[in-house]
Amino acid sequence: MEFSPHSGNVTTTSVLETTDESALQFFNTVVIGAINTARQVFPEMIERGEGALLFTSDLSAMSPSSMFGNSGIAMSGLRNYILSLHERLLPLGVFVGHLSISPLIKQGTSFDPDQVAEAWYNLYDKRTEVEDTFPKGIMQFINK
Repeated sequence: MEFSPHSGNVTTTSVLETTDESALQFFNTVVIGAINTARQVFPEMIERGEGALLFTSDLSAMSPSSMFGNSGIAMSGLRNYILSLHERLLPLGVFVGHLSISPLIKQGTSFDPDQVAEAWYNLYDKRTEVEDTFPKGIMQFINK
């Protein structure tokens, strides 16, 4: 299962513009959507003793930004859920992975969707890390 929460129908607000309504709307789309989606598939995966749940977030899950007030709250909540789910399901044979991606994805650039797919496949195939960023290593530039 792969879950990418942003459908484009929720507006991002800066931290000073974030209201309970804007935070809740984003939280419901991202976190509640992830929980409901995962719960549809992981019982069968546990029963089989294999499977993978792959979640996508933006980089605000990894590093707070005042530009992403409501989305950052939701994305960090999503990341917490992913890491907790990984810890609980890995011993049962189910891999849970998280790819935090730059929003600059555009075909024909160094942020090409095919490269995102390759990053996902590597995370899934290796199963040695629960999470990664795309592009790899971008956090060293963001956290300066």
